[in-house]
Amino acid sequence: MTSSKGPSVDPAPTTPGDAAAGGPDFSVDPVRAVAHAFTVDRVWTIPNALSLLRLLGVPLFLWLLLGPEADGWAIIVLMLAGISDWADGKIARALDQRSQLGTLLDPAADRLYIVATLVALALRDIVPLWLVAVLVGRELVLGGVLLVLRRHGYPALQVHYLGKAATFLLLYAFPLLLLAHGENPVAAVAAPLAWALTIWGTALYLVAGALYVVQAVGLVRAARSSAAAGTAS
Repeated sequence: MTSSKGPSVDPAPTTPGDAAAGGPDFSVDPVRAVAHAFTVDRVWTIPNALSLLRLLGVPLFLWLLLGPEADGWAIIVLMLAGISDWADGKIARALDQRSQLGTLLDPAADRLYIVATLVALALRDIVPLWLVAVLVGRELVLGGVLLVLRRHGYPALQVHYLGKAATFLLLYAFPLLLLAHGENPVAAVAAPLAWALTIWGTALYLVAGALYVVQAVGLVRAARSSAAAGTAS
């Protein structure tokens, strides 16, 4: 929901010892992190509502695109998703409505939209399969990195501003790709703009993913060094 000027984590990871002292151990059980967000964190905020609506729009978008092939309505849903993605972060900062739940919902909605849209566009032969493989592969790699971070007691890293910029570009590239695919007066104009946004968005998405992996590797090495030093002493 909110992006930072760079990826960051909490000063110290949650450990099983913290749980024993009375605090929830989110690093071991991420499901408890979600439950904790619903019970003690602010839930019913405007940014969270926007993220939830964006999530609910995914099946609607897929049905419009793959069922009746109502591309016009599908484009509207995608555009609304892009606008809400921009708006929820702005509102969270303006109204001081940042929340732990929001940090879970916002990137989940973004990634689900991107993956679902890519798969749907590939099934319609609008985008090539290699593009789907590259972007979905990026998500699988980051999913593995997150599991490694959890294993070492670290929470998920905050979303890098490059990742938010990439998401913004892709969410606006996809409806333009739909326009370019159809037989309409703006198709010729939409095509070069759509592919420019797609290429730039994909490049930034990969760069942001690489930065995430680099920082995660640094954190894991630091954790191992600290553990080794503690064992030696």
